[in-house]
Order: sequence, then structure tokens, then C-alpha cells
Amino acid sequence: MRVFFDRELDVAATFWRIFRRDGIALGFTSHDRNLVFCGMTHRAAPGMIPAAIRMTSDLSEDSAGVEGALSHDAIREVDLASGLFDHAGIEIGIVDWETLDHHTMYSGTLGKIEDDRSSFSAELRSAKQVLEQDLVPRTSPTCRAIFCAPGCGLSASKYTKNVVLGAVDFDLNRVQFAGSIGNDYVDGQLRFLAGPQTGLVFGILDSKDNWLTLDRPMNENIEIGTPAELQEGCDHTLATCSGRFGNAINFRGEPFLPGNDLLARYGKGGG
Repeated sequence: MRVFFDRELDVAATFWRIFRRDGIALGFTSHDRNLVFCGMTHRAAPGMIPAAIRMTSDLSEDSAGVEGALSHDAIREVDLASGLFDHAGIEIGIVDWETLDHHTMYSGTLGKIEDDRSSFSAELRSAKQVLEQDLVPRTSPTCRAIFCAPGCGLSASKYTKNVVLGAVDFDLNRVQFAGSIGNDYVDGQLRFLAGPQTGLVFGILDSKDNWLTLDRPMNENIEIGTPAELQEGCDHTLATCSGRFGNAINFRGEPFLPGNDLLARYGKGGG
């Protein structure tokens, strides 16, 4: 394996690859010209630089970051706002720009992304973050299970329908679909099956007059007639689980357990 920085003058550049969840893979390098290796073109992006990378030999999470100017066509402000880069896989490494020998130093996922319209910065999360997750369930008055996921017991196909985009209101960030869909989609999910935001999951914040308000911006290039999957929502209360879905037996919560405010409550006189 190529040993980097073992000489006074080295021909080395950094590279990073981004693997978006919609199947798009992007490669960049800090070199002043494109480099092709591993079957991927790494585009010259000298304005993008990785921050300090901290790697540990124990189980604590590694840390890294990347920042740069929003000048490259492959990373557009509208795509960042639309969530196309959320939770994307990422690899950062070093490459010999003459021989193309390279070594990956860091791999993980993109975390929080911030931009101020002229530049952006991204938090990188290593695979060790899984080890920091708290696997012990906490008591809660609402159900802890994800709707139609393991633990819930309901069938996702039963509460999911295929729809076609009928109208978009970009000002209020809401959409409407062909035909009547009802009002059971608050807290539900929307996933487009085509178009610029294929595969991204939108949360549904509100439902009124067949308009669904979404939790992330819509891409202005989306076209009327785009197919999508629409899943009903659940507010995770026992009343909804029992009355609407008849699924109280699978309720994963403690609705009648006294909360932390028990000692602060006022007593009620007997009658």
C-alpha cells in the first residue's frame, strides 16, 4: 500500500465520495483537475475541503467534517434543501494524483448539513455511531413502535396507496393528488417514485381539503403526474391505536403510568 507523506514533497490530494440514497454517486477531489479511479470520476473541487478527521482505536465515535463553496453544479442549494443529501454515505481519503494510488481514511454518513446560500458545511458520522444508540426502551404515554413496522403489527400495504401528483403549492409547500384521498395522512409519509426527489421520504404535517403539507421543501422541477406512494399516519396514542386501527394489543406504550409531574399535581377533593 502506498505510504503517504514519507518524503519532503508529496503529490497527494484529498478525495471524497458521496453515495446518495436515490442511487446517485458523486466523487470530488481537492486537486485542480479531475481524477478517475475506482471506476468513478472525481471532479475537481478545490473549494471543498475536509476538516480535521479524528479516528480512535476504541469504541468512541470518530468525527470529521467537510465544508466548501456552493459553486459545483453537482451540489446545488436546492438539492441540499430538498434533502437529496440527507443521510448519504460518504468516504474520504487521500490519493496520489500521479499514480492514482489511494487510501480511504474515513467512511460514514452525512449528518446535519448547514448552508448560508454561499457556502455549506456538513457533519460526518462514522459507523461507530450505531454503538452509541440507546437500545433500552423508555416508558412513554405514546406508542414507541414505528407505524406499520416491526412491533406495530399492522400491514404497510394495507395503509399505503399509489397516487399521482395533481397539484403543487410551492408557497405553502403542499401537494394535492388526483382523486379524493381523505384526511388520515397527518403524521404519515409520502415517497415519490419518479422525478428529482425519487425515493425521498416526506413527513406529512397537515391535511386539509385534500392538500397535504410536507415537512421538507419540494423541488421546483417536479412535474404534475409524478407517481408516488402515500402511507397513512398515526399519532401513536392509545385511542387511535384502539379506535381507528383495532390494534391496542400491540400498543408499545404506558398511557396510564404516572409521569414526572405526579408530585407537582394539585390534589382533588373527594366528593
